[in-house]
Amino acid sequence: MSAPLQDKVALVAGATRGAGRGIAVELGAAGATVYVTGRTTRARRSEYDRPETIEDTADLVTAAGGRGIAVPTDHLDPAQVRALVDRIADERGRLDILVNDIWGGEKLFEWDTPLWEHDLDNGLRLLRLAVETHAVTSHHALPLLLRHPGGLVVEVTDGTADYNARNYRVNFFYDLAKTSVLRMAFALGHELGPRGATAVALTPGWLRSELMLDGFGVREDNWRDALEHVPHFAISETPHYVGRAVAALAADEDVMRWNGQSLSSGQLAQVYGFTDVDGSRPDAWRYLVEVQDAGKPADVTGYR
Repeated sequence: MSAPLQDKVALVAGATRGAGRGIAVELGAAGATVYVTGRTTRARRSEYDRPETIEDTADLVTAAGGRGIAVPTDHLDPAQVRALVDRIADERGRLDILVNDIWGGEKLFEWDTPLWEHDLDNGLRLLRLAVETHAVTSHHALPLLLRHPGGLVVEVTDGTADYNARNYRVNFFYDLAKTSVLRMAFALGHELGPRGATAVALTPGWLRSELMLDGFGVREDNWRDALEHVPHFAISETPHYVGRAVAALAADEDVMRWNGQSLSSGQLAQVYGFTDVDGSRPDAWRYLVEVQDAGKPADVTGYR
C-alpha cells in the first residue's frame, strides 16, 4: 500500500474526537507518525464529559498504518505546549505537519443569542479555547516545523472565508472564533511562505461527528434515519473526509500554491480525487449556498 507520508511527523492538536480524530487517522493511513493531543484521557475526562479519548485516537492511527502517540495537553497552558513540542523535538527531531483543531466550545455557545444576552463567561471561554489555544500552539510549534522546508500548518475552522464573510454564524462569539481562525491562516501564510512553509484554513462540511450523531439519535451505520427530521443532513460527511483532505495536502509537493487560502474538504476532493468512506464526494458549502440557504427542498443530486 502507498504510504506517501511514511517519514513525516504530524501534530494534531485537538484530536480526541470529530475532525481532529479523522485527520489524525487519515494521516496515519498515509504512513505518518502522529502526535495526538487533547484533554480527555482514559484516566480523566474534560469538561465535555465525553467517552472519546486521545489514547483511542492514537490506537486508531496505529491501526490505520501509522504510529499514533497520545500526549495529554491543555493547549491553554503554554508550559504544557512547550513540553509537548520539546518531546517531539527530542523524539523525532522534526515536525512536518501541524493541525490546529482545538475547539472545545460546543457547550459554551447559545444559538441566535445576541452578545448582550449571551453568558459572558462562556463566550470569553469559547474565544480562549477556540482562538488563544491555536496561537499558543503555533507559537511553540512553528520553530520546530521551520527546521525543515516544506512544512504545512492547517487551521481547522467552520466555514469558508467567502461563506463566513457573507453570513452571520450562530452568534457573536461563535462567528468571531471561526472567522479569527480563518484570518490566522491568512496571517501565517504571510509569515511562513517566505520561510518555505505553507499555512491554510480548512473547513469540513456538515460533519457527522460523535456529538452530531448523538444529537440526532443515530449512529454512523444508520445516519440516514436522521433525514426524516433534518433533510439537509443528506449532504453530511464523515470526519475521514476532511482527514483525507489534510493527507492530500501534506503529500502534495506543490502545496504552497494554497498558501494563505481558505479551503474546504469538498473543494479539495475535486482537486485531489479522494472520496469519503462511502465513495461519494460531498460538496457541502456549495450545497448550503445553492440549496439549503436558497430555501430549496433537500436534494443532494450533483452535490455528492
